[in-house]
Amino acid sequence: QVQLVESGGGFVQAGRSLRLSCAASGSFHAIGAMAWYRQAPGMQRELVARIERDGSPEYVDHAHGRFIITRDNAKNTVYLQMNLLQPEDTGVYYCSATVLQYYWDAGTMYWGRGAQVTVSS
Repeated sequence: QVQLVESGGGFVQAGRSLRLSCAASGSFHAIGAMAWYRQAPGMQRELVARIERDGSPEYVDHAHGRFIITRDNAKNTVYLQMNLLQPEDTGVYYCSATVLQYYWDAGTMYWGRGAQVTVSS
């Protein structure tokens, strides 16, 4: 089956940076869109950034100008560079990927287990 494993979370002070990585492994034909979501304490999971297979990115408002999403298709990996972190960025960051088992497949979304990011003021 497909597994997504996040890494790079941690504890940082406000204004600093972190880079998250998420690698997909398993048997599949290709990976379509990949994304990063955040779940703050007591809140619902929300989209942070999304990237198509061709590298086209999308960001939610609070990520614009601070976060950069990229991917390496050869490594089946997506990255999230987070700059100028603020306490409100604290939460568990999950990556997702739409995985195509076959070339005709519409794709199935898979989730990682999450990486904790804590930003102190």
